[in-house]
Amino acid sequence: MIQPHGNTLINKELPKIEKQRILGEIDEFFTKKVNAQTSKVIKNIAFGVFSPLEGFMDSNNYHYVLKEMYLENNVAWPFPIVLDATEAETQEFGVDDSIILMDETGTPLAIMNISDIYGFDKKEFAQVVYGTLDRNHPGVESVYNLKEKLIGGELFLLNEPAPIFPNLDLKPMETRVLFKQKKWDKVVAFQTRNPPHLGHEYIQKAGLTYVDGLFINPVIGKKKVGDFKDEVIIEAYQALIKEYYPKDRVVLSTFETEMRYAGPKEAIFHAIARKNYGCDHIIIGRDHAGVGDYYGPYDAHFIFDKFPDLGIEPIKFRSFSKCSKCDAVVNDKICTHPPEMQNYFAGRKIRSALQEGKSPGPEVMRPEVAEVILRYENPFVE
Repeated sequence: MIQPHGNTLINKELPKIEKQRILGEIDEFFTKKVNAQTSKVIKNIAFGVFSPLEGFMDSNNYHYVLKEMYLENNVAWPFPIVLDATEAETQEFGVDDSIILMDETGTPLAIMNISDIYGFDKKEFAQVVYGTLDRNHPGVESVYNLKEKLIGGELFLLNEPAPIFPNLDLKPMETRVLFKQKKWDKVVAFQTRNPPHLGHEYIQKAGLTYVDGLFINPVIGKKKVGDFKDEVIIEAYQALIKEYYPKDRVVLSTFETEMRYAGPKEAIFHAIARKNYGCDHIIIGRDHAGVGDYYGPYDAHFIFDKFPDLGIEPIKFRSFSKCSKCDAVVNDKICTHPPEMQNYFAGRKIRSALQEGKSPGPEVMRPEVAEVILRYENPFVE
């Protein structure tokens, strides 16, 4: 099985006795509340999804990642993972102090040993990561909403944030054991933030023909308005897998993280996370993790050429369609029939039909999947 990114699967859980000691002395620490998105980052660091990160980036790694897309230890990493704080908060603690990070309900999540407190240039952050300063880009807007300072340091988990879908919340140490139990030597990951249409099914099954198992790993967390709700995505995939997939060849598990819509750089990030789960291949489609017209349709394909040492191999798919002449799902490498014979899987058309309470049609989406989505009065994020 493929080695974790950086060759070590990080685990930042403390022994029970140590947790109890810290929680018993919690009044002696400065506490800082974090939002739901940061809670997910803490969880992903703690359980190794973000290996080799052991905490939030210090200034040196922040700047090195922005400039080189590598950590200081020469391990590939596409964009900074940071914790922001107000100027007032940073007057309450300093380098070498330990603070308690708490969720929005006041539950202690982690203890963080501060190694750095630093300012940063929001314009530089947004421009380098997203390639634009347009605040209509949701990632750019999130950068501008960060507070004035960033805090770097190692963290240790005190309480695991409650999973949104407990039965599907598999951690890297668990998926790696599961893949071994299934005797999967080669595993392909599929990243998604949408319910499946026939095009998705086509590339998933095409990828599966090369390997032993398929790891369907939807992003669960903050998304932009108009994206599908988490529960819709999960139920749609469960319906598809039940009726159309071999049960011993597919694992469905959630990846709790926010979408950053960073296009090609997020494709690298998604690959690294799935490498840590134990996958040695990842499907990369057209405009992976894109939004609007900020990225070229195949920028997420080209960026992998810059990371020959990444370890996980992309399986790159171009645009696909249902050809009326072939009577099959095809792509432009295997079908030469003209555009008027192609029914492209356009997200806007699919959403428009579903908003009107209609199925996109069996030539676009399995009836069982459409039925799940149409049960919801509004299946979209508002």
